[in-house]
Amino acid sequence: MSEPIPIPIDGVLDLHPFRPQDVKEVVIAYLEACREKQIFEIRIIHGKGIGQIRQTVHSILGKHPDVASFALAGEAYGGTGATFVWLRSGSILGGSN
Repeated sequence: MSEPIPIPIDGVLDLHPFRPQDVKEVVIAYLEACREKQIFEIRIIHGKGIGQIRQTVHSILGKHPDVASFALAGEAYGGTGATFVWLRSGSILGGSN
């Protein structure tokens, strides 16, 4: 079993250190942790590659009830290798905006 990877909860999640099969769990946990810290704008760095991790991340975000919207980052922030996520700013317990 590998050592846990410490992740600072600062609004930027770099998925490069994680195995593809761990991406879903990591993204969901990170979104939850950001919400608890009142961080509602997040950048997820998934890399460019062949787009499989990006596709996984976008699928997760599209189904997540706390995600208001998401979009690929501009070139200055990673272009197609990163996604900006905006969380709903309602209560932590799932309230409305």
